[in-house]
Amino acid sequence: MADQPRYDPLEPSAFFADGQAARHRVPGTVARSEPINNQTLLYTGRSGTAFADAFPFPATLQVLKRGQERFNIFCSPCHSRTGDGDGMIVRRGYTRPPSFHSDRLRQMPAGYFFTVITNGFGAMPTYAAQIPPHDRWAIIAYIRALQLSQQGTLADLSPEVQVKLQNEP
Repeated sequence: MADQPRYDPLEPSAFFADGQAARHRVPGTVARSEPINNQTLLYTGRSGTAFADAFPFPATLQVLKRGQERFNIFCSPCHSRTGDGDGMIVRRGYTRPPSFHSDRLRQMPAGYFFTVITNGFGAMPTYAAQIPPHDRWAIIAYIRALQLSQQGTLADLSPEVQVKLQNEP
């Protein structure tokens, strides 16, 4: 592979009619780093320059289950399965991450979490190579569900569920 025909950048070429080896991109080609079909929110977590609080797709039960699965694989070793920051490797001396249940993180927009998963923050490394964008959003949806589960009250439940809970021994 070290000895193969190739052109150096900006080297002239007799093969092409214009005499240049460098070619323009084929129309319709999308680079890996570019958002597809203007899906900036999906790939950056931003709306303009600010973190977005909206999700790029509906957070269905299927999305939450996928988010739980990915969270348990990638996030729970540090953040624990409940998101309190007391994961297994933290118990063994690794830097403790903040709890997802703190007021600060409950108030952060979803785009903030997307950016942290993508780029890393503090002791947390980047997970951009391991977790595709759709799965990052699924994890964020699950984090939101964890946050709601820790802050929920009986009044948040439907009347039918409240009655059902009151009738259980």
